[in-house]
Amino acid sequence: EVRLVESGGGLVQEGGSLRLSCTASGLTSDDATMGWFRQLPGKEREGVACVSGSGGGTAYTDSVMGRFTISRDNAKKAVYLQMNKLTPEDTAMYYCASSVYPYCGAYWRAGHNFAFWGQGTQVTISS
Repeated sequence: EVRLVESGGGLVQEGGSLRLSCTASGLTSDDATMGWFRQLPGKEREGVACVSGSGGGTAYTDSVMGRFTISRDNAKKAVYLQMNKLTPEDTAMYYCASSVYPYCGAYWRAGHNFAFWGQGTQVTISS
């Protein structure tokens, strides 16, 4: 059984930082492509960042470029999202997901290639 568990969310002031972690178990590959997504109630899910399993290339949605960094530790079966210069617009439930493809690809933000999802961790930014 595949299980993804997120942690690290919380309440921080605008301009602050958070580091989200996601630990995986049950995946058949230690270097699966991994992504972070976020969603507000009643809103569409948004792809935030992706790290390819093959080569470790990364991709970000425009609104977090330069502020967020995705990284992975294959030995620990973990993926991280360092979030800096947070704004109230970053408030959302953040989800970790694992893809069935070795690369993020051009359409990773839609999330359709991601087969396994965690339960999410809440990030709230106060102004």
